[in-house]
Amino acid sequence: MLDIPVLLEVLATLFGLAYVILAAKKNIWCWLMGIIGSCLSIYLFWVYSKLYAEAILSFYYVITGIIGWVYWNKPKAELPVLRVSYTVHLLFVGIGVGLSYAFYSLVTNIFTDAARPLLDSFTTVFSFLATLITIKKWISNWIYWIVIDAVTAYMYWSRNLNIYSGLMILYTGLAIYGYLQWRKSEAKTVTLVQLFQKSY
Repeated sequence: MLDIPVLLEVLATLFGLAYVILAAKKNIWCWLMGIIGSCLSIYLFWVYSKLYAEAILSFYYVITGIIGWVYWNKPKAELPVLRVSYTVHLLFVGIGVGLSYAFYSLVTNIFTDAARPLLDSFTTVFSFLATLITIKKWISNWIYWIVIDAVTAYMYWSRNLNIYSGLMILYTGLAIYGYLQWRKSEAKTVTLVQLFQKSY
């Protein structure tokens, strides 16, 4: 008998791996792989695992996958890799923490059967934000993904999503690889003011 949840996990895992490897190489096809894998994950998270925030996150990945494809496909010179200041990171983390608690309140009020809602909310919100800075080619996006993927691996394991948990552990290693790959590029340093002025 066909085990649909396991099949979805395996397929989403393969597409997810393709996404991270291609993203590390700054290959635009990473976005298509991410879109397909995310579509599979939406169904798995919502129907089988009751990780509603993760399902919403996967839907968001579909949207940002389309945005990422368009943004990286702009008819101009290759987008530069950016290195942002510590001030930007403090603001980024502060916004992430605030949104995580707000999202946690929303999820627990709407979905009373939500599993690990606080942890789920934090990984979801920071994944939202990390995806945006991946599109913008912040080199530090990989640092955030290392932390997010490691924490998510534990959360998936606690919900018996063992294949996804293994994938997240692998993602953690690939995020380290991605960071080392992007470090080979000549990164442009950007301040908080420049981010808002888009003077880069």
